[in-house]
Amino acid sequence: MNSKNSISLKKRVQEYLFITLGATIYGFATAILIDPNNIAPGGITGLAIVMNRLVNIGTGMWFLIMNIPILILAIWKFGIRFTISTIYATSVISWVTDLVGTYLADYVIHDIILGVTIGSAMSAVAMGIVFKNHATSGGTDVIIKILRIKYPHIKTGMLYLLTDVVVLIIAGIVFNDITAALYSFISVMVTSSVLDFVLYGRDGAKLLYIISDKPDIITARLLEELDIGVTHVFAQGAYSGEKKKVIMCAIKKRLSPLAEDIVRDEDPNAFMIVSSASEIFGEGYKSYFDERM
Repeated sequence: MNSKNSISLKKRVQEYLFITLGATIYGFATAILIDPNNIAPGGITGLAIVMNRLVNIGTGMWFLIMNIPILILAIWKFGIRFTISTIYATSVISWVTDLVGTYLADYVIHDIILGVTIGSAMSAVAMGIVFKNHATSGGTDVIIKILRIKYPHIKTGMLYLLTDVVVLIIAGIVFNDITAALYSFISVMVTSSVLDFVLYGRDGAKLLYIISDKPDIITARLLEELDIGVTHVFAQGAYSGEKKKVIMCAIKKRLSPLAEDIVRDEDPNAFMIVSSASEIFGEGYKSYFDERM
């Protein structure tokens, strides 16, 4: 095995160790803090908790059952290579959730405030660890990506909001408790905020400059898959004299890793500058006049 393959294998093993850690924390938070307090934090996890109340099968098992068709769809649409780490993360979350719920039942915390705050924050940190190691927890992420392909005119954020609202409405009906549904909504907000902080820090947005030999291919994928604005800046190399088409785009922080993945996929040798943008004004962002009124 050459050194390059050795480094690649070592990196992959390290990623799976972190995915295991993140998935374990997620399952623990669900079993100890979220599930016992009737909190349905959106997505497949929320649906699994609701289904557990309707049919007495473990929440973790429901999480896995509902992810199976979604993961099969993901393999069909995106290939096994891009789905295998998500299958692993989903399996660990399912197993840990039911294991902890069964054998550590005496340590369950029946406090909805702690569930909404600490439980949601732990889930967000766990998801951040999983996302940073090129995996997801399955479910909503896969569905949203497929819906965006079919309905490109609907914004990604709106699709996430719609799926979470549907889960919250179902939770309110099943629990027969509007208070539980409202706490679940707060949980979604806490998870979203903490996850943004874990993944992207305090920066409001990112500004990308990409110099590549494949600018048109990268641009097409950025426009189609991320629905962001892209500008071409024509430049010339000072040493080579070669003319280049530089890609410039301002991007919301949660989409920055996806843009970086696209560049990495299409041109691993691309030169890319990623900087923080504290404020962006214009279409899709803030209105200059509204902010200054």
